[in-house]
Amino acid sequence: MNRPIQMGLIGAGRIAQSYVDVFDVIDEVTLAAVADPVAEARDKVAQHANCPAFANYEELTSSVQLDAVLVCTPPATHVEVARHFIEHGIAVLCEKPLAIYPERARRLIALADERRVLVTMASKFRYAHDVQEAKRILDSGMIGETILFENIFASRVPMDGRWNADPAVSGGGVLIDNGTHSVDIARFVLGPIVEVSAVEGKRVQGLAVEDTAEMFLRSADGSMGTIDLSWSIDKAVDAYIGIYGSEGTIQVGWRNSRYRRAADGDWVTFGDGYDKVGAMSAQVRNFCRAVAGEEQLLITADDAIASVDVVAAAYRSMGRNHWVAVREPVIRSIVGSRDQNVA
Repeated sequence: MNRPIQMGLIGAGRIAQSYVDVFDVIDEVTLAAVADPVAEARDKVAQHANCPAFANYEELTSSVQLDAVLVCTPPATHVEVARHFIEHGIAVLCEKPLAIYPERARRLIALADERRVLVTMASKFRYAHDVQEAKRILDSGMIGETILFENIFASRVPMDGRWNADPAVSGGGVLIDNGTHSVDIARFVLGPIVEVSAVEGKRVQGLAVEDTAEMFLRSADGSMGTIDLSWSIDKAVDAYIGIYGSEGTIQVGWRNSRYRRAADGDWVTFGDGYDKVGAMSAQVRNFCRAVAGEEQLLITADDAIASVDVVAAAYRSMGRNHWVAVREPVIRSIVGSRDQNVA
């Protein structure tokens, strides 16, 4: 890479503040500008990064030369913001979910394909070292045929007053918020998801959206998956991912990760647990290298659309007490070089 990718940060809220640490530790990218209507939030980022700050992304676009943007605005705005930058030939890394509705996600990616602009979704857990190592162990055949996948994201988080619990802004509750991470991990491990069923739990926090839900998945090869999601209960488990095969088990945990073959009986440690900055850094690094044409995206636009599809199917199934089919997208060619990103 001849020079760092010049990236704009759109939105300066909670998740954007986490990315500030990422920009400090990787060489592939320079934070060139930040835009947010809240002056205090944008100024905090701008002062740390020594970059200009703008009240809106339109002003930022006309004032700063960018290669890419990182979109950290609430989900209801993702399509509008991403479309603006696609139309200006600027690559887009958009926080999850890419969109609330599948048809809007598809139209956005169709526009990106037409303009030959690189667009994808940010989903940090797929980039976590232990998740990637678990996938390598699984693919090696070490634990045999995959039978069951489990994921648990359940801890007490007060959500009253946060946009995540406003359906007009977020598109739903814990199912679309934490659940989009869960679906991306499940698809990484199991492959395409073809059926889904979801059940809502009791609403403890008095929110307008679900604060507890359980999702059941079936993959194209017949593997099953269960996902527990909650803002209102703390399951306090060491492992947030379990993969159960015909010949062994893999556990991916917050503090360590391990596997055990049925024939051996002993657990073997393969990771030191979840490193948030490390995972997010790997994600941004992969995106920047893809923009520069140096490597392929780990999460493609098709993966982003598929996550929207699965979550939307889960909402359709909620309360119906039956499985709902998920439409998987056709795999497309991926735009990957900086030169190609110019409309």
